[in-house]
Amino acid sequence: MKKLAALYKTVVAAAMLAPVVGMAGPTKVTIDSGVIVGIAMAEGAVFKGVPFAAPPTGALRWAPPAPVAPWTVERTVSDFGANCPQKLAPNGAPNSGGAVGPISEDCLYLNVWTPTHAVKAPVMVWLHGGGNTTGAGSLGAYEGAAFAHDGVILVTLNYRLGAFGFFAHPALTKAAKANEPLVNYGLMDQVAALSWVKRNIAAFGGDPGNVTLFGESAGGEDTLLLMTAPAAQGLFSKAIVQSGGGWAPLATLAKREAQDEALARGVGASANATVEDLRAIPMANLVELNSFRGGPAIDGRLILEGTPQAFAYGHYAHIPLIIGSNDWEASLMQLLKVPPAAALAAAPPALKSAYADIADDGARAAALFTDGFMGAPARWIGAKTSKSRSFLYQFAYVPESRRGAVPGAGHASEIPFVFASWNTLGAVGGGIRPTPADLAITARIHGCWVSFAKTGAPSDPYGIKWPAYTPTKDTLMLFDTDTRLAHGLNASHLEAQQATQLKNLGLTQ
Repeated sequence: MKKLAALYKTVVAAAMLAPVVGMAGPTKVTIDSGVIVGIAMAEGAVFKGVPFAAPPTGALRWAPPAPVAPWTVERTVSDFGANCPQKLAPNGAPNSGGAVGPISEDCLYLNVWTPTHAVKAPVMVWLHGGGNTTGAGSLGAYEGAAFAHDGVILVTLNYRLGAFGFFAHPALTKAAKANEPLVNYGLMDQVAALSWVKRNIAAFGGDPGNVTLFGESAGGEDTLLLMTAPAAQGLFSKAIVQSGGGWAPLATLAKREAQDEALARGVGASANATVEDLRAIPMANLVELNSFRGGPAIDGRLILEGTPQAFAYGHYAHIPLIIGSNDWEASLMQLLKVPPAAALAAAPPALKSAYADIADDGARAAALFTDGFMGAPARWIGAKTSKSRSFLYQFAYVPESRRGAVPGAGHASEIPFVFASWNTLGAVGGGIRPTPADLAITARIHGCWVSFAKTGAPSDPYGIKWPAYTPTKDTLMLFDTDTRLAHGLNASHLEAQQATQLKNLGLTQ
């Protein structure tokens, strides 16, 4: 076993650091809209910027995604499509979602990495994070070569964001057809991409019956929502949620209509704006609203209830699930402008008492945020889904070059380990060059994700048996410098969070 593990480490490490370059020539695939020409690479082939829906512009802004217009000549797909509209950082720096542009409303494109000679290969479909307001499926952190190297087809995608992806207005509701979904246009795009995979992935050598949907942060939140959405049922057979929360309440359609109507007036819409008036608002004006978005909402058509209610009442797809979070999700506090003192002041007495064992105020505020925002809901959803096989984890590994500089694994820091994307991480990676120890943990978590995609059960390549989660044993996989199974990790804190949060949501344990 040790020899096999060492060999695995050597092969995967080499693949992670090898340059991703074109080889003999392009690869052709016929999909339902025409012939596409991708680029061969060492691990197989990559197809970038494949349209999966019509451009959501003009009359299709704030409409369900429409079919792609077919083409009759071969279409070269060697460049990523534009990012969906979002606020960009100055001087070409990555924004909070890692994107740098360009942006365009014509942004509904996906990317496919395929293994060499794939035949009924497992498929993984990635939903990027960024608060449903920033990000893109084309970031270097989401490079798919390592998955292709290990026999998995990876699909990444763009979906409408912010005011373009999650918007309600009485005029839109009035104009919609009977039972046509509203508000959640970004989620509709995700369903459209999954439908595209169902129809087309066999042409790439993939198995449409073995699709794992996975996402981080907002992408994890959206994965949970799609597990509850009737329109997405049957489009994926497994799921992975990385730091996706699960307790955030969703607004009703009426509440979002009132909120978004007021915001629209602030960027030029009249009090009696028609659908045509709304669709005439310049893109740049709407981009300014992105930071004020409320994200997904309950429209009663695509999303029928909130995530916590759906999982509490069993209204979700009963499929294998990996779910977990990082041990320092409090890295988000600065981005979200949550001062430690305010977090402590807002905590109810029961939680303050439960966390009294942490003496330092800053550390206590960070623990309250990390557990309440991500750790406790992941554990609760793991328990709720345990009968359909769930696997709980915590990621606590800090790259060797950053130890001492940060108190733990921050939000999204697991991504380059999952994707084994160190060679394409770029500016988002902060210039980290992985050490042998970093590559060993990369092989571990990447290997678990690959084996889950293939079999529905994560298998640690170094021999630790990761058991399915049960509330009674409360066992998770702890990815750290001494990766191991942990039992009852932070249980008293997490149970206090659960009791408080579920009471606020009107739910029982």
